[in-house]
Amino acid sequence: MTSARSDRWLRLDGTTNTRDLGGLPTTDGGTTAFGRVLRSDNLQTLSDDDVRRLVGELRLRDVVDLRTTAEVLLEGRGPLRSVEEVTHRHFTLLPERGHHTDVFAVEEDELPDLPADWVETVLPRQTTEADEVEPPAVRAYLGYLHHRPENVVAALRALADGDGDGAAVVHCAAGKDRTGVVVMFALAVAGVPDEEIVADYAMTAEVIDDLVAKLRESPTYAEDMSRRDVASHTPRGETMRRVLELLRERHGGPLGWLDAHGFGAREQAALRARLR
Repeated sequence: MTSARSDRWLRLDGTTNTRDLGGLPTTDGGTTAFGRVLRSDNLQTLSDDDVRRLVGELRLRDVVDLRTTAEVLLEGRGPLRSVEEVTHRHFTLLPERGHHTDVFAVEEDELPDLPADWVETVLPRQTTEADEVEPPAVRAYLGYLHHRPENVVAALRALADGDGDGAAVVHCAAGKDRTGVVVMFALAVAGVPDEEIVADYAMTAEVIDDLVAKLRESPTYAEDMSRRDVASHTPRGETMRRVLELLRERHGGPLGWLDAHGFGAREQAALRARLR
């Protein structure tokens, strides 16, 4: 395996899109630290060796899961769920039907009844009317900020408040859209310039063929993966560039949006310290 210190990709048996947020330049001439925060696709298929590396070598202590309740329950308990040292937190960025208890606070004995159109419940494409002129991916990302701002902030708080000596991983299904938005805010707080944030977001394109193939093997995601071609799943730099541009126009930038939603200077300083 290539060292994460010379290659930000973390090559695991059970994931396709895991990388370290360390090694990125900041506007004040510094760099983000390795081994603090990882971003990833779904962790359900980690091997025993993956778990040993993550928990033993990287000291993974916090998992921030951005999937919907339906995704979590349909996919079932992943191998990290049985590791006592690892804390799991769940903050869906998509609207959900009905009331759901935190699936990591209680155990579900049986899969609950899901609506006939459960695929739309798993991955609903919710946007706002004011953003209909924007490209689909931009609309979706702005939809997270409109419909679930409290969970965007909660995910960042979980990253800031985690075990200071250990690592955290933030993930969704593919590790590109929901994860990409939370990571964008985290890197902005750390002082990473826009173009580096855009480049980090676009890195998923390097593994998109393998990533889509992996998700097609899961009954939870197969339909969503198959009804669109790989090109439509591929992240493009201009998408994140446009989101950053709109945040600047509307809020003065990502930090302004965070300030407006209760993630102020003290919490931003804590997250910056975690990443730096």
